[in-house]
Amino acid sequence: MYRFLLTPRWWGINVFVVLAIPFCIFMGSWQLGRFEDRVQDHETVTTRQDPSQRGAARPLAEMLPVDKATVGKQTTVSGRYADQLLVPERKLDDREGFYVLTLLRTDAGKALPVVRGWLPGDPDTARVPAPPTGHVTVTGALQAAESVGSNGVSGRSGWPDGQTGAISAATLLNLVPYDVYDAWVTLNEGDSGMRAVPVSAPQGTGLDLKAFQNLGYTAEWFAFVGFVIFMWFRLLRREVELARDAELGLDPEDGTGSGGADGGRSTERDAAEDEPKPQASPSGV
Repeated sequence: MYRFLLTPRWWGINVFVVLAIPFCIFMGSWQLGRFEDRVQDHETVTTRQDPSQRGAARPLAEMLPVDKATVGKQTTVSGRYADQLLVPERKLDDREGFYVLTLLRTDAGKALPVVRGWLPGDPDTARVPAPPTGHVTVTGALQAAESVGSNGVSGRSGWPDGQTGAISAATLLNLVPYDVYDAWVTLNEGDSGMRAVPVSAPQGTGLDLKAFQNLGYTAEWFAFVGFVIFMWFRLLRREVELARDAELGLDPEDGTGSGGADGGRSTERDAAEDEPKPQASPSGV
């Protein structure tokens, strides 16, 4: 009855099933791993934002380039403050305001953007405290360069003099005459009465829509496994029923066989119906 499993058609079906199931399991596990990585990154960033969980500050040179392992961690660097810029359209606690960004000319020569704090309202240089003079050492959380769409960065261009829309080397190199690190630091404590800017989570590390998309894809891949198994058993059951009907001589179309008593009587009735009937004469004889 199960000899049909050796046919080329069923060889193809079985090979497909054998390959499809582990592939779906692998893809589902990979998507689940991506979701777990995002959850772990989210928990790590949340921990780094907690002042009580801050680790020891390390020199800037040991923290570059910025990646998931170093972003948000404490770093320390020395130098002298130079040019100061304002970063408008930045919210803190749902209030509109701006960052105060000062370039720190480090002892290594390059400049590190340092966000000294946040002030509410429209950007106004008259309200901004002057940076400390002389040689200073700053300590804060290392942040990755910003891009349009991250951390509230606007895609607007043509900012007034003394302002910038994003904190990145690509943007700042057009505003200052010296090299700039492609990273920035937010001070742990706001300078001169300004509010400290909290650590921003890097892109792709939060429990955002993409994270839950990974979880949804995980469910889909494992659902495909169940669907493949279900369809294989359904096809197998159908083939077994057809093979059983064939052994019993049943017609798969109407459930009747070609032999047997009833089949013979049906054939005789059909033959009788096919015979021509005598026609009555016009005279009624």
